[in-house]
Amino acid sequence: MALTLSDQMLKAAIEQSFNAVVVTDALLEMPGPRILFVNQAFCDMTGYTWQELIGKTPRILQGPRTDLDTIERLRRCLKAGEFFIGNMVNYRKDGSCYYVEWNISPIRDDKGLITHFVSVQRDLTEKVRAEYERNLMANALEANSDQVVMTDRNGTIVYVNRAFEKQTGYRREDVIGKTPAILKSGHHDGAFYKQLWDTLDSSQPFRATFVNKARDGSLFHLEQTITPVRDEYGEITHYMSTGKDISERVRMEQTLRRMATIDLLTGLPNRSFGEQLLEREWYRAGRYAEGFSVIMADIDHFKSINDKHGHGVGDQVLSRVGQLLQDLVRRSDSAIRWGGEEFLILVPKTHLQDAVELAERVRAGIGRYAHPVVGPVTLSFGVACYREGDTRKVLLRRADAALYVAKDAGRDCVRVASDD
Repeated sequence: MALTLSDQMLKAAIEQSFNAVVVTDALLEMPGPRILFVNQAFCDMTGYTWQELIGKTPRILQGPRTDLDTIERLRRCLKAGEFFIGNMVNYRKDGSCYYVEWNISPIRDDKGLITHFVSVQRDLTEKVRAEYERNLMANALEANSDQVVMTDRNGTIVYVNRAFEKQTGYRREDVIGKTPAILKSGHHDGAFYKQLWDTLDSSQPFRATFVNKARDGSLFHLEQTITPVRDEYGEITHYMSTGKDISERVRMEQTLRRMATIDLLTGLPNRSFGEQLLEREWYRAGRYAEGFSVIMADIDHFKSINDKHGHGVGDQVLSRVGQLLQDLVRRSDSAIRWGGEEFLILVPKTHLQDAVELAERVRAGIGRYAHPVVGPVTLSFGVACYREGDTRKVLLRRADAALYVAKDAGRDCVRVASDD
C-alpha cells in the first residue's frame, strides 16, 4: 500500500531534516529569488533565525570568499531550469565562513512552469577542515628533509616521501607494495630485527641507527624511529618510520676515531692504540696458551737521514716504511708505529721460529726499497716469544734487547732474545 504524505507530514519531514533546506521563489531578476521557507537545520548552519531570512535573498549569505564563477554557473542552471550541484563558501550571521554543498532543483506546477527552487544543503566545514589538515600533513611530510616511510600492519610500504627517494635512489612507484627489506645492507643480524619486532609488538616505538643500502649499492646511516599507528579502536594499522641521514656525522666520527688511533704519517696504529692491541694479544696468549711473538724494528741510521736530508725526507722514509710493513705482514698481524723510527709487530698464534721467518721476510722486502734521495733503507729487528708469566713490559724489554743486539751486529739483520 503506497504511503500518502499529507502537507503537514511533508512539512514536518522537511523541518526535521538533518540537512539544511531552503525554498525560494523563482524570480531570477535582480536582486534574485527570495527565501520563502527555511528549516531549523538551515538556521543552525547560518546562525540566522527564520524571521531574519524570510523575504531576503540568499545573497545575504555571500561574502569576500564567495566564488562569483560558481554563482554565475548557478544562475545559468536555474535560468535553464536545470538542477545544480556545487560547493560554495558562505557566511554566517556572525561573519564566520563555512563550506556548503548545494543541491538545488526547480519545482514545477501542473503546467510545467517553474514556481520555486528547493535547495538541500550540507555543511562541509568539518570535512574541508579535515581535508585541509590531511593535505597540510601530507605537504609537511613531503617537504620534510628526513625520510618518512609508512607501512601497513604487515610491513608493506604504502607511502614514502621525497627525501626517501632522494636518499635511496628509489622512486616511490618502485617501492610501494614492497617491504623495507629492499634496503637491507647485511650489517644487522637476526637479533637486531627480532628486537625491532618485539618492541613494535609491545606497542613501543623502536629507535636505532640503521645501516641501509641505496639503489646504487652505496651505504648510508639512518637515525631511525619506527612508531606504531593506531586506529580509533586502538588497533595497530600502520607503522610510521622517520629517519635522519647521519652518514656525514658517522664519517666524521670514524675520521676522529681513526685520528685518535692511527698514526697519520705512516697509516699504522699509533702507540696508544697499539698498547691496547698488545694487551689483547698478551691476554689471549696467557689465557689460551696460544703462541704469541713480538718483533721490534728500527730504521737504521735514521738520525743521519734527518740530519743530512732534512725532516721532510725523513718523513717520506717513515711513511714508505709504514706502507711496506702493512703490505709485508700477515692479515692477522698488527704493525704499529711505536715511536720515532721504531715499529712494533704483533704476531699472534705464532711461535718463535715462525716469527723469525716473518721478520726475515719483512727485512728482505724493505731491503728492496730505495728512496730516490736517500737510497736503500734498511731495518734491524729483535724478536721475542711470549713465555708463561711474562708481563707485557718484560716481553717488550726482551724484544728491545734483541733489537740492540741486531744493531751491534751491524744492522739490517734479525736477532732473537737471548733467553728464547
